[in-house]
Amino acid sequence: MDGTTLEEMRTALRGPVIGPEDPEYNEARKIYNAMIDREPAALVRCADAADVMAAVDFIRDHGLELAVRGGGHSGPGLCLVDGGVTIDLSRMRWVRVDPAARTARVGGGSVLGDLDHAAHAFGLATPAGIMSTTGVGGLTLGGGHGYLTRKYGLTVDNLLSADVVLADGSLVIASETENPDLFWALRGGGGNFGIVTSFKFRLHPVHTVGAGITVWPVDSTREVLRWYRDFLPQAPEDLYGFFALLAVPPGPPFPEEIHGHRMCGVVWCWTGDPARLEEALAPVREPGPPAFHFTAPMPYPALQTMFDELIPTGLQWYWRGALFDRITDEAIDVHIKYGENLPTDLSTMHLYPVDAAAHKVGADDTAWAYRDAVWSGVVAGIDPDPANAEIIKQWAVDYWQELQPYSMGGTYVNFLGAGEGPDRVKATYRDHYDRLAEVKRIYDPHNLFHANQNIEPAERR
Repeated sequence: MDGTTLEEMRTALRGPVIGPEDPEYNEARKIYNAMIDREPAALVRCADAADVMAAVDFIRDHGLELAVRGGGHSGPGLCLVDGGVTIDLSRMRWVRVDPAARTARVGGGSVLGDLDHAAHAFGLATPAGIMSTTGVGGLTLGGGHGYLTRKYGLTVDNLLSADVVLADGSLVIASETENPDLFWALRGGGGNFGIVTSFKFRLHPVHTVGAGITVWPVDSTREVLRWYRDFLPQAPEDLYGFFALLAVPPGPPFPEEIHGHRMCGVVWCWTGDPARLEEALAPVREPGPPAFHFTAPMPYPALQTMFDELIPTGLQWYWRGALFDRITDEAIDVHIKYGENLPTDLSTMHLYPVDAAAHKVGADDTAWAYRDAVWSGVVAGIDPDPANAEIIKQWAVDYWQELQPYSMGGTYVNFLGAGEGPDRVKATYRDHYDRLAEVKRIYDPHNLFHANQNIEPAERR
């Protein structure tokens, strides 16, 4: 992009347009994953939906590459394109809660912490992730799961409508009654169909939850995983727990004597009667004595921020994901092999439950194609040192490849790693892919929105 084009864009938009010569450029192009180092021609910090519409028109009409940034948490860095233009929604961070209707309208640049904070004032929340710094937009469009999923479903199961800027620069509403085909596709189809400038969510009564962390020595992984795979699917929907392989962080609530030790563990969230938390977690001693067990009542937003400082912006990341309907003994062997050999102290593997309430939605009701999955797994190589980038990537890829025979074939689209290719995208959408491609043909026939886990438009019949 030459200087004249950059100035034309600045004239057309209210929000700032940041180019490579601007002093804030390097800071503006930073995203959560420091392994990504791309140099866009410009970043447009849109002030409102009108700015997004004008930016889309400008980028399309000038034949430029387009990417969209919400919270900037994309593991593969899909919010940046070398030489292209990033539409940055970070100025559109706002939440309006209607406590009587139990709904929230959320700006497209908001992060989960914004929604959690605003809804918590009214004793409300919606299922969305496990970190407050994650962008609402990317998480939602991929399907979204978190601490409240067993109780209240996926994030997209609680999406009521969306305002969407399309490839032609128009703004439409997508809901069950307006553009229902687009609404279906947005609920799990990623950023393929337009730019969502605001979301409307259903909220649920959630205020103080029972939080818990239980960890066992890593050599107990076989016994713990066998217990976990049987225990959690039969547990009340009020109990959520994700399994992790980890190095114990050096800080509270963990005692100093286990800091840095390789462990397996479960992070718990209980949304039932607070007086029954200990009863709900009494079985944690069945697979063997925990090295540490902690429970406490906690405001829901506090649980959502528990890991924010542990894994802040600016680390090296590489992840791969897979969905599972069971945890086989053979898969457990793989977890033991790689869990005992974490390459760095921050590298980890998580198994997030996506059953219970998430299974009550019809298989074809949303673009999320794995209503029969029980766990959404992610292998994440993480470290602050760029010198370890290849080490953590290789560990993640090797681990994931050995797990693949025991998976369902696809993954949560937000856990697709860099460079996995179109076959993995198709596997993630199963037999929904053709329907998604048809919706893509209607709303983005020239594939303007392709800096994503891309679904190509179906050919015209």
